[in-house]
Amino acid sequence: MQTQILAQFLATPAGREADAILRSCVHCGFCTATCPTYQLLGDELDGPRGRIYQIKQVLEGQTPTRITQGHLDRCLGCRSCETTCPSGVRYARLADIGRHLVDERVARPWTQRLLRTALVGLVPHPARLAPLVRLGRLVRPLLPAALAAKVPRPRPAGDWPAPQGRRRVLALAGCVQAIATPLTNAAAARVLDRLGLDLIEAPQAGCCGALAYHLGAQAQGLDAMRRNIDAWWPAIESGCEAILITASACAATVKDYGDLLRDDPAYAERAARVASLARDPTEWLSAADLSPLGTPGRGRRIAFHAPCSLQHGQQIKGLAESILTRLGFVLTPVPDPHLCCGSAGTYSLTQPVLSRQLQANKVAALESGAPELIATANIGCQLHLEAGSRLPVVHWLELLDGG
Repeated sequence: MQTQILAQFLATPAGREADAILRSCVHCGFCTATCPTYQLLGDELDGPRGRIYQIKQVLEGQTPTRITQGHLDRCLGCRSCETTCPSGVRYARLADIGRHLVDERVARPWTQRLLRTALVGLVPHPARLAPLVRLGRLVRPLLPAALAAKVPRPRPAGDWPAPQGRRRVLALAGCVQAIATPLTNAAAARVLDRLGLDLIEAPQAGCCGALAYHLGAQAQGLDAMRRNIDAWWPAIESGCEAILITASACAATVKDYGDLLRDDPAYAERAARVASLARDPTEWLSAADLSPLGTPGRGRRIAFHAPCSLQHGQQIKGLAESILTRLGFVLTPVPDPHLCCGSAGTYSLTQPVLSRQLQANKVAALESGAPELIATANIGCQLHLEAGSRLPVVHWLELLDGG
């Protein structure tokens, strides 16, 4: 694609990066066919190719409007387009640059500003989020059904095995997962314990930074990334083999730390090191001897939901399914497995109408094979699907733990 980016943008690292991404696009339109929002709305401007053109126009000097902002806001960030693209266009990165550029030039309505400020100020901070979750559980019987469904049910973590001085792997506690589903990391610790490894958390590490970064508070997001690097670094220097991140969306973000902080002279080298150590549990367990786990599946029928952050963001396909099959689970068929469930971070709150449509479609697909439960690999998808399904929805690591 030919570009005529303004000099003021080409003078910045982000502008030069955007120009390189735009030039790699051949505007073939293959991405449109797999875009969830284009499938729902049928509007070229609500597909990847249309959004790419809108970002290009802004970089070339066209003044953006609330309409431009709305089309970019409706992007899920699912990255299905990246999986489809034959030219390797880094659409997600271009979208981040474009959104930031437009948000600097277009004022949002006060309601949107308030919602986004509240999300950035509350969700990435477990100490602030925990009281709200406890209150929600307390008043859940009094809430409307749609709102009550969004309140996560308690999932006690159970015992976390004490380190035995063996090979060590770091874990990311995260933000929402640490409060809503602490069982996930505890289950991972018990599974790894049976496989002869110690899983440890760094208390100072928290939100991966994705939520703030993608809601326009990029400086706060980058600060969260730096905090995690500082928290993990002593364990990395002392020989931790990997950073095992059980939320696939967080794993996709941590794997991008090297790119996101490459222009920070104080953190670039360490960020690249952290990104190289980041692993999704599927990558670690797929090559492991799982015989100590036995066959917890025992023929149980489950539907596996592959989060977009796993199959498109990290480009990991089929590993979780293979592990579950090895352990005796029977995977039921899921139509259109590449499509997003509508969770997409905070999308269910910022774009509730589209999110509910995608949720209904995904739940119908997952339930179509008559499974007894649904398993997934990301906290956001887990809570979102649970709010719309009649079946239990669990993290797939819980199944390995015997859940």
